[in-house]
Amino acid sequence: MQESIPIPACFTGDKSSDDPSGLKSGQSAVMSVYQAMIAGLSRYVTIIWCKNLMVHCLWILVDTGGNEQQYTCKVDLKPWHFWNKKGFKYFEVAGNKIEVFWDLRTAKFSGGPEPHGEFYVAITCDNEVVLLLGELKKEAYRKTGSRPSLVDALLLSKKENVFGKRCFVTKAKFDDRGKEHDIVIESSISVAKDPEIWISVDGIVLVHVKTLCWKFRGNDTVLVDSVPVQVFWDVHDWIFSPGSGHALFVFQPGSPPENTGSDSSFSSSSGSIQAYGSNG
Repeated sequence: MQESIPIPACFTGDKSSDDPSGLKSGQSAVMSVYQAMIAGLSRYVTIIWCKNLMVHCLWILVDTGGNEQQYTCKVDLKPWHFWNKKGFKYFEVAGNKIEVFWDLRTAKFSGGPEPHGEFYVAITCDNEVVLLLGELKKEAYRKTGSRPSLVDALLLSKKENVFGKRCFVTKAKFDDRGKEHDIVIESSISVAKDPEIWISVDGIVLVHVKTLCWKFRGNDTVLVDSVPVQVFWDVHDWIFSPGSGHALFVFQPGSPPENTGSDSSFSSSSGSIQAYGSNG
């Protein structure tokens, strides 16, 4: 894909005052970037769920057709904000009315900022649901009074910012029609002289890297339900800046291109997932 995907400041290290998620140290976040047809144009829609001890909220951003994004909607999910767990807002993008409906009253969370069931978030334009998240699809269509879009929204990338000590857990789909997989990343960096990492999918170790002091960056291709998935890792800061650095893990569906050599780059494509973790 030739176009660059816009990334909010919370995932680039810019902590300016207009940072939509207000990420601080120890805050987990999940960002998904979709491509959706809005008012006849293909636009990027970014969904950010973020959480720490004091904040749990949802941000929705829609690009304005240029290099900038417009912050469109923030929903607070803390227990005392009962009125915000179901609601509706609207705004304009290039003169087009965009409506956002959500119902998170019964949403199920598994410790992270993103719900995994019993909710919906629907974005509509011109009486079409251009993006629908969650399992409560019938309720969403009934509430919005809108029809499904003729063009399905496409998930381009998903990134997670997670914090922990030695074990990091997340879920991901490597195929739009496939099931959700459990991903576990474990490391012995903080306790071993010869550190190692293990990357498991659905309880099976698919990547085991030893002598990380020499192999702190690398990649491998594994099979998940017969689907090839490229796995990239960069734990340089864990090794050489212990306690303050972050590591990067990328899971990208598909076989590697031919003749790429050792300079394979981390690219964003449909269903790709990037996870950041602090080993401090």
